[in-house]
Amino acid sequence: MNGTSNKVDKLKLYFIPLLVCIFLAATFVLMPSATAKEYISPTYEYTNNYYKAYGEPDIYASVLGDTEFERGETAQIRVMLSNKGVLYGFKSDTVVETSGNAHQLSLAELQYETQRTSAYGIKAHLVSSTDLIEVDTATNSKILDELLAGELSENPFVFTVTISENAPAGTYLLEMSLNYEYPKDVRMTAGESIILGMPNLDHATYYETVEQTIQIPVTIIPEAKFEVSSVSGNITAGSTDTLNITYTNIGELPAEDAVARLIMMQPLSTDRPIRSLGTMQPGESRTISFDIASDFQAVEKSYGIDSEIKYTDVDGEDAFSENMKVTVFLKQPERKVNVTGLALAGLVIMGIVLIIKNTRKNGSKKSNK
Repeated sequence: MNGTSNKVDKLKLYFIPLLVCIFLAATFVLMPSATAKEYISPTYEYTNNYYKAYGEPDIYASVLGDTEFERGETAQIRVMLSNKGVLYGFKSDTVVETSGNAHQLSLAELQYETQRTSAYGIKAHLVSSTDLIEVDTATNSKILDELLAGELSENPFVFTVTISENAPAGTYLLEMSLNYEYPKDVRMTAGESIILGMPNLDHATYYETVEQTIQIPVTIIPEAKFEVSSVSGNITAGSTDTLNITYTNIGELPAEDAVARLIMMQPLSTDRPIRSLGTMQPGESRTISFDIASDFQAVEKSYGIDSEIKYTDVDGEDAFSENMKVTVFLKQPERKVNVTGLALAGLVIMGIVLIIKNTRKNGSKKSNK
């Protein structure tokens, strides 16, 4: 019995490690084949190189739709990417026979090398070099997993931009930085990868990082633009006064048949809120007058009056300026002493006093009798 027991113990001693080895081997066999990108590429001593390929990705950007915007506009820029990379050819690095395992490995490497012009992990970031155009930070970064040679991105990158009201007309360049990788070199492992614990890895891929900047042009269209350049005139509570307002066309195009309009609320008002400015060329100023009435109970302070200009643009279409604020100061009238009024008031008071005295005197005489 003791001999049998010793034999069983010895079997257990060898059988259990054997089961562990079988389990590990089955795990490696059933494990799906992994790409080289999932691991750190092995060093060259574990690989063989049969060919050197020539060519790499060539990324271009094109904008969908119009990139002409107006001042103050918030718009979207849609950018498509295309990969025009060309594989120029191969050069033999290791001579092998036309048959055998090495030949099969060299043919496999040729197939892998054709992916050299593919771009992977593309990261795009759009920035503006001027404060006059703002790129929304919520949309300025985009990611694309891969872009193969000869292909367009499936969907455009959509960026949101806002144009300043003060931006001069002209063309501005936004910069889109690209960062991606491509397989610069492929080498066959020739079965050496099992030493590294990756038995199913038949090749190793070595990636090169590329940084690229593409310029996206944005055009701000010229137009007439107005500002209130000066305001003169005194406004007094309880009276109607003349207010002189000077408008200047600070834009790049003329404005024909321009009319200015004031929009105001109590305690200010006017019977004629619209005045003609005529045709105003770029840089031209024109002063017009408005009669402004104010309530006599108006509080002394600065008041803001809204103003806008309607005009005909160079295309013959009606156009409106942005709202302009006209600031005026309303003051209370000066209170002067009226001498005549005071004298009359004094006489009236004296008369009342004399009447009261006479009335008392007469009442006193009657009581003595």
